[in-house]
Amino acid sequence: MPNSTSIVGIAANLDTEVGKVVMDLGLATRTEVDFCREQQKQASDPNQRSLADLLVENNFITINQAKRIRGQLDERRSSQLPGYHIMGKLGKGAMATVYKARQISLDRIVAVKVLPKKMSDSTEFVDRFYKEGRAAARLSHNNIVQAIDVGSTPDGMHYFAMEYVEGPTLYDIMQPPPVGQGRHFTEEEALDICIQMADALAHAHRRGLIHRDVKPKNILLTPQGTAKLTDLGLARATDDKLAAESEAGKAYGTPYYISPEQIRGDVDIDFRADIYSLGATMYHLVTGRPPFEGDTPTAVMHKHLKQPLVPPDHINTHLTSGVGEIIEVAMAKDRDERYTSTEELLEDLRAVRAGNPPTHARRAVDLESLANIEETGKTVDLIAHRMSPWAELMNNSFGVTLLAAVVISLLVNVIVVMLLIHGH
Repeated sequence: MPNSTSIVGIAANLDTEVGKVVMDLGLATRTEVDFCREQQKQASDPNQRSLADLLVENNFITINQAKRIRGQLDERRSSQLPGYHIMGKLGKGAMATVYKARQISLDRIVAVKVLPKKMSDSTEFVDRFYKEGRAAARLSHNNIVQAIDVGSTPDGMHYFAMEYVEGPTLYDIMQPPPVGQGRHFTEEEALDICIQMADALAHAHRRGLIHRDVKPKNILLTPQGTAKLTDLGLARATDDKLAAESEAGKAYGTPYYISPEQIRGDVDIDFRADIYSLGATMYHLVTGRPPFEGDTPTAVMHKHLKQPLVPPDHINTHLTSGVGEIIEVAMAKDRDERYTSTEELLEDLRAVRAGNPPTHARRAVDLESLANIEETGKTVDLIAHRMSPWAELMNNSFGVTLLAAVVISLLVNVIVVMLLIHGH
């Protein structure tokens, strides 16, 4: 990562580029650019005010023009990434732009994520960017996008090179045409994907990492059906107490798939948050909609906290009961009622895929039912209303048979006695 001295140089280089582009496009004169540069020099901290910002403040260019210039410079800088030949843009989000590139040294195709200029000015975003790279480097699994390289260029461009995966995200597949395929996944397809994701998460959890943002948009699907978990931007080590305390009370995650404890900003987030999010993702795959919906992110998160889950087989009546059981246990609002390990979830997914019942989910439901009985005092009621000996006898098939035999025997004896009396 660049030190403070190099950052000053980087900012100066960028301002020089901005000034040149503005004048080349005829958006501002040299006099106007020099005027803003003079203002920048007179500021108490020149690095706090970029040339583009000052050009906008003085009405020499518009905000939209400044955004377009920055975008052009980002594109230009990305195409000059040392060691990589940029082949085209794969996608762009609020946090980064991803390019398809050829790694020149090894002659292979990779994906390169580049932090935009506006994010590069923020220490928080830069730190998170490098943390993602380090987190990915700790993992080596066929269903997790592999990290290759992370670093920065002399002019301050931060990049993260990773395995290139050919194929769309699950989110893209479910989007309506013409953006996506607009299709639901069959139960078998959803199980195959979630088995791979549970295996990937179990690998991460064993290495002390929680993803914290499992969702359809972060799962890529190759033409061969291999699912790949990506984007560890929110990943956190379970033993990183400092990060946990700094994030206390803040909700990190995606509203449609976030766990209740993440919404509350609990400090001790663990693997069960990922189990909840994978359950929510599976719900979306098999029903065609997220588990909870609302007009605002806040409304959706409130439902995660308070509203009971509509069982997935009530929406898709073709689902087997096993899939519904797995999702409902994975998405229990109280994390103590979820799976006690990611391996247990994986075992249940594989069992249902093979046509067998989900033993861990059923045991969890049975234990919950027993706890509910104890809490409501139903155990005491059952003792208080225990059947009388006569009722117990009548409630038993053997007892009914025995009673019938006794009655018949009594009737025979009565008849014999009557015959003897009349015989005399």
